[in-house]
Amino acid sequence: MNPLFLTETATQDLVTINWTFIAQICNLFIQMFLIKKFLFKPVREILAKRQAKADADIREAKEAKEEAAAIKAEYEQNMLEAKEKANELLATAQKNATAKSDELLREANSQAAAIKQKAEADIAQERRKAVNELKDEIGSMAMEIAGKVIEREISEKDHTKLIDEFISNVGNA
Repeated sequence: MNPLFLTETATQDLVTINWTFIAQICNLFIQMFLIKKFLFKPVREILAKRQAKADADIREAKEAKEEAAAIKAEYEQNMLEAKEKANELLATAQKNATAKSDELLREANSQAAAIKQKAEADIAQERRKAVNELKDEIGSMAMEIAGKVIEREISEKDHTKLIDEFISNVGNA
């Protein structure tokens, strides 16, 4: 074998077109086209839909979070107003209780003063009554004593005069 022959056939083998290789390349391009059309395109659409859904979910979550923050702020404001109202009601109730207590105390003091005044009036009346009774009794006793001493009967005018003198002497004593 001639070495030249070998190189020439090898060069010929390299230069000759291999139809199998071309068919495989065409087959590869057709497969790539079909895969791109029927596999990649639907997968990309599914991924795009998932991405859109995820974005929508994130947007909804942000909106819900903002709404919850607004509701929380409103709740805190309502609680603050409720506390202020409760404190106001408590202060009003305390003022009313203090006013009522003062009023009851004034009424009790006025009733006590009225009772004391009535009692003093009753005491004064009882004293006058007792003095009058005592006057009458002393007058009677004085008349008896005077009648025995003088052994005569005194007139009503003299009787009153004697009683008044006796009482004034008893009052001074």
